[in-house]
Amino acid sequence: MIRTGRAELDFQGIRTEFALPSEFPAAALAEAEQAVSAPAGDREDATAIALVTIDPPGAKDLDQAQCIERVGDGFRVHYAIADLGTFVVPGGALDAEVRRRGQTLYLPDGNVPLHPTVLSEGAASLLPGVVRPAVLWTFECGPDSEPTSVHVRRALVRSEAQFDYESVQASFDAGTPHPSLAALPVFGQLRRDRAAERGAVELQLPEQEIAPNGDGQWKLLIRPRVAVEQWNAEISLMTGMAAAKIMLDAKVGILRTLPDADGEAVAALRRSAQSLGVSWPEGASPGRMLAGLDPSRPESLALFVDATRLLRGAGYTAFSGSLPEVTTHAGVAAPYAHVTAPLRRLVDRFATEVCLAVSAGEAVPAWLTAALPQLPSLMGTSDTLASKVERACLDQVEAWVLADRVGQEFDAVVLRAGENDADVFVASPPVMGKCLGAGLPEGGRIRARLVEADPENRRVAFERVG
Repeated sequence: MIRTGRAELDFQGIRTEFALPSEFPAAALAEAEQAVSAPAGDREDATAIALVTIDPPGAKDLDQAQCIERVGDGFRVHYAIADLGTFVVPGGALDAEVRRRGQTLYLPDGNVPLHPTVLSEGAASLLPGVVRPAVLWTFECGPDSEPTSVHVRRALVRSEAQFDYESVQASFDAGTPHPSLAALPVFGQLRRDRAAERGAVELQLPEQEIAPNGDGQWKLLIRPRVAVEQWNAEISLMTGMAAAKIMLDAKVGILRTLPDADGEAVAALRRSAQSLGVSWPEGASPGRMLAGLDPSRPESLALFVDATRLLRGAGYTAFSGSLPEVTTHAGVAAPYAHVTAPLRRLVDRFATEVCLAVSAGEAVPAWLTAALPQLPSLMGTSDTLASKVERACLDQVEAWVLADRVGQEFDAVVLRAGENDADVFVASPPVMGKCLGAGLPEGGRIRARLVEADPENRRVAFERVG
């Protein structure tokens, strides 16, 4: 039985601690309301394309809709993205507020949205059965899934249906996928193969999730990874890579960058793999080696955690007139930009506007070039806040769930060991915490006794048994 925290405990303390906004300024709300009734402007009518969305169950802020077709021995991919540039006036009150927020923050008891819900869950969201303004990307791809041409423009679109990952996966398992998604497994796997060839790094760590248990309380669970989610992510990555190329060719824009790992980080990972008994194929990149691991094995979990050292230093790089020193993202193993989640992330709107202007053969507007240098700092601040809020929520629920189990023993996997303690993963309930003990074996299984579960300070600690 999964234990949960008391029903009267919520996340208001975290909202207060991090000074999260509870409402939008009146001027920003007024602009959003006015934007809903504004005309969409002259744009292509693409409502005949049978687009569908795939999002978590219950989601209303729908950023992307897709349709994948087989064309001869290749593919055609239509990818529609919510067009926030239509609704947010540069320099206005709403623009100022979303710049201050940076991104949507997700808490178990409700989101802190980047945009007012009249936009993010209404007029700008690609909800099914309604016509929406969108930025439409169309990719013509060869048999290997690599794009041979890319076309991006403003359009009117209409999603046919809203799906979630589990229902789409079930439809594939049953052999009854929606026609617009029938080619996704083949195309998505081809894109994953290309990513492995590039040396992209994917860390298949357990993803903790907080969910209501039906009694007004909270439970921890591990969200299962379904293949559809991985295939779907490849469409977004392909779009981000195409956007980066457009901006690099024009020498103006903003990229999501991550420097290549230094030699010592790779050497340390090799030493960890050797000590864990994990084979590293001759000539394989770190990404290729990691992609071949079974994520259910304890030594794989430990190596994924250790590989996080390869992905340090991510940020945003703005440029205009000349190329920056770093133009690639080591995790993607290619130049990459964020353009596919503008409802939930500030930078996507600006990068998209650059791509639209360049693709149309127009000059990038002055307001946009002026904004680009500000975005790395704005996004860095919001990324830091989002990470702290997410960690605080997980720490809070872990402490609630374990509060009455101090003294009990659990099976645990050692993820990363220090001299006198280690990070461990307990599968049931799914908790990551510190465990006291000298010489704990990375990748090994141990018995751990819970010695602290403090909901007030959001702290959980274990010690090794025996």
